[in-house]
Amino acid sequence: MDRPELTIGPDVPVAFVDVETTGCALGRDRIIDVAVIGARGGEVEFEWQSLVNPGGPVGGGTTALTGIDNDMLADAPGFADIARELQSRLAGRVFVAHNARFDYGFIRREFARLDTDWHATSLCTVRLSRALYPEMPRHNLDAVMERHGIHVDSRHRAMPDAQVLLQFWRRVRESWPGEALQRALEASAPRISLPGTLPANLGDDLPEEPGVYRFHGVAQSSDQGGAEELLYVGQANNLREAVLAHFRAGGEGRNAKLSTRVRRVSWTETAGAVGAWLLEAREIRELQPAYNRTSRAQGAHYTWLFGEQGAPAVVELSAQALRSGNAFGAYRSRRDAEHALGEMARAHRWCLKVLGIEQGEGSCVGHQVGRCRGACVGVEPAALHLARVKLGLMRLRLEPWPHEGPMVLRETRGEREQLHVFDAWQHLATVDAEACDLPLEDMLRSAATRPHDFEYDDYRMLTRLLREARLRPLARG
Repeated sequence: MDRPELTIGPDVPVAFVDVETTGCALGRDRIIDVAVIGARGGEVEFEWQSLVNPGGPVGGGTTALTGIDNDMLADAPGFADIARELQSRLAGRVFVAHNARFDYGFIRREFARLDTDWHATSLCTVRLSRALYPEMPRHNLDAVMERHGIHVDSRHRAMPDAQVLLQFWRRVRESWPGEALQRALEASAPRISLPGTLPANLGDDLPEEPGVYRFHGVAQSSDQGGAEELLYVGQANNLREAVLAHFRAGGEGRNAKLSTRVRRVSWTETAGAVGAWLLEAREIRELQPAYNRTSRAQGAHYTWLFGEQGAPAVVELSAQALRSGNAFGAYRSRRDAEHALGEMARAHRWCLKVLGIEQGEGSCVGHQVGRCRGACVGVEPAALHLARVKLGLMRLRLEPWPHEGPMVLRETRGEREQLHVFDAWQHLATVDAEACDLPLEDMLRSAATRPHDFEYDDYRMLTRLLREARLRPLARG
């Protein structure tokens, strides 16, 4: 079903809508109370309300907020029983709600459970209040009621809250000139100009959840014969806002190029921000999308490791090195590591021979031309030279992994639960708890034993993400 194209204005038919739900998780919670007030030009045409049996018990917190308990819902109709009536009440009207994405999203999800592809033009009165009264510090429904002297009984029930919206609508129609109100209405319901190759209702389908999104297009190279190509991978705490933001950017630069090539958008929801970051990093590294600015190449890394002998040595960047606190820098190759240290040695007058970069008898070449303080011939004490080297390399020091072994981070959102396994700042695996066929700890231990390369991009990301995270040790088998 295509979205009805309704122009938003002060005199169009509107439906003031409010729903009460068992909770805020769109994928898990259900509607328990719904009300619609149909109006045109400020005049009420109908009022309609129904309790809705959610198919399960409501919690004490919901009852305390709404006054709706399980006894009240026991004989109430299910959503399937009221769906046709609700759809007819909303048809041909602008859907008006306070924080419209919440009410709209729950109603659309309930219709989707019945295989009904329902859409409507919507207007958010939170946005409208902000556009008209920017001086107000808050724009929740209680603040709107206080600002405009609106009073109702039984707040947090669907019909009284819908009546608040009707009264707010009447206040703004009386208080604002037509042109000013029209500008505020248009600002409160911005149109997203999607490329013509994408579904017009994409904005309704996108979830307001964390996850990873992908733009797909037709491959441009002639030898691929019009096959689909992955153009871009991104992550977000709110998939809907992130995807639509690409098409709000005024058609410049990378977004403009993507708009001309994108043919399909796909996405994967995650249990939280960490899962989204990890999935994005892996897909960019493995799939190499055409429009991502950086690619994360795989391969071994090297570092300078200070051992008991004093002078640093080039070693592979292992978990053991990262636990030591004596690893400095990360390099793609041994040659890169040696070259970088040589450049720093010349800049700081370190001894290339003591560092092992030069070989041979006698003093180093640097000492002969005044670029070494003589650690190679005993003029500079070895301990002082070592301290200068460590101090100079300190900005490159890799933060030591503060745990004895692999650790697990649990992320949950609604019914979705993911467990991420890390060791030595490397992501080993993500396990979806609900999809585990084996005992969960067995799955995690299996993931932790898989070989993996050190990735500096992962290290930088994880030292930020995990600094405040609540990790638990991986149980030993």
